[in-house]
Amino acid sequence: MKRTIPFYIKYNFIRFINRFFTRKSSALLIWLSVFIGSLAGATSAFFDHGIIWVGEWRTELVASYSETSIPLWLIAMPISSIMVGIAFYITHRFAPEAGGSGIPEIEGAMEGMRPVRWKRVLPVKFIGGLLTLGGGMALGREGPSVQLGANIGRMISDVFKVNKEDSQALLAAGATAGLAAAFNAPLAGIMFVIEEMRSQFKYSLTSTKSVFVSAVMATMVMRSLSSQDAVVEVTRYAHPDLMSLWLYLVLGFCFGVVGIFFNKMILSTLDIYLQIHKGRRWRFVSIGLFLGAVFGALTVVQPDIAFGGLELIPRIEGGQYLAGGLFIIFIFRVLTTLLSFSSGAPGGVFAPTLAIGTVFGMLFGVGAHTLFPEIVTEPGTFAIAGMGGLFAATVRAPITGILLVIEMTSNYEMILPLIVTCLGATMVAQTLGGRPIYTQLLERTMMLSMRQKREEKTRKTMNRLSDREQE
Repeated sequence: MKRTIPFYIKYNFIRFINRFFTRKSSALLIWLSVFIGSLAGATSAFFDHGIIWVGEWRTELVASYSETSIPLWLIAMPISSIMVGIAFYITHRFAPEAGGSGIPEIEGAMEGMRPVRWKRVLPVKFIGGLLTLGGGMALGREGPSVQLGANIGRMISDVFKVNKEDSQALLAAGATAGLAAAFNAPLAGIMFVIEEMRSQFKYSLTSTKSVFVSAVMATMVMRSLSSQDAVVEVTRYAHPDLMSLWLYLVLGFCFGVVGIFFNKMILSTLDIYLQIHKGRRWRFVSIGLFLGAVFGALTVVQPDIAFGGLELIPRIEGGQYLAGGLFIIFIFRVLTTLLSFSSGAPGGVFAPTLAIGTVFGMLFGVGAHTLFPEIVTEPGTFAIAGMGGLFAATVRAPITGILLVIEMTSNYEMILPLIVTCLGATMVAQTLGGRPIYTQLLERTMMLSMRQKREEKTRKTMNRLSDREQE
């Protein structure tokens, strides 16, 4: 007589097997996140050390001509021009998606709209970023770190052949690790993915844990290879006077307006560059050669308006500049940031934005101290609040901005003014119809990609018709 297994036994057995493999898959994802965070942290640390080494090498090479009659800025021009020109060439030739910050590319990849060609992007972004940032362009290292981390996440996904959903989680984990390591700010890295990439990130307990684990590992590895100190060394302020909080709200409102115009200027400058090079490689590289020469000269003549700007923040906050000098630095830093970021050079806009916000905040603080000396005793507090204000207005990620500034400067007592400033900036930007800069950049990239495909299709059609007519 044939015996049959009772239904409830089969049901419980299948349920046990499903749970086992589900847990196994979740555990594997967490362990892969540990690996990705460690790799991204090490890559970010080496990238940071590489930028310093390239910058010092360039400075020493320029300084070796100090005893000659040739001006040093004239010596710096061809050196930086060649460095930046090479970065532009390898970007356009091998991985155009490595241009800019790379964050819109990652958001597009998380939505399944953009491919992640990590075999090309990893070397191009790393080398190109070293050359542009080491050459003195007004770019930050956080964009490359985020894109490098995300591509490491996709590389691990491909190696271990994880499914599509888990691959998306590891991509987000890599991006988180990149930002956390770049700024020594694990909480800001986690919040950036949750807040900025909220429409692309598929929330689940496992994916969220992956993001947390990768941020922690990246920060630990970065600190072991670099330093545990805050990225920006500034004054540690006490709680500002409660009666002065309304001034931080006004500062936030100002940033809301400035942020909208700043985003529009970025998009307009992108269009101007596109009209100049029209996608042709020799024109694109020529722009890089020209910009490299300009920024090479600026690194000698006026370094305050070159480089990423993080090294400028302590001097601004420390009160080393008068109001007139702050205004001039503000105007020219906006100009150099637009010229650098919109050109398509490998580099981010976080650091330049933080620097610009610091300058504007310090200007506001000097004015507030003059008008209300009884409640504003430290103008530098407005500089700290300004770091997060412009970031919140342009990226529209206020919580990320608050955490980023607190972790970067270790100014935990400034949390209330930062909240007021960042929320005020976000409210005004949203009320006036402003949109997040990375969302606009992604839409622009997709629109240009579709236009190129249509033009390519039209060209092929015209060629076929021409061939038929000849026949």
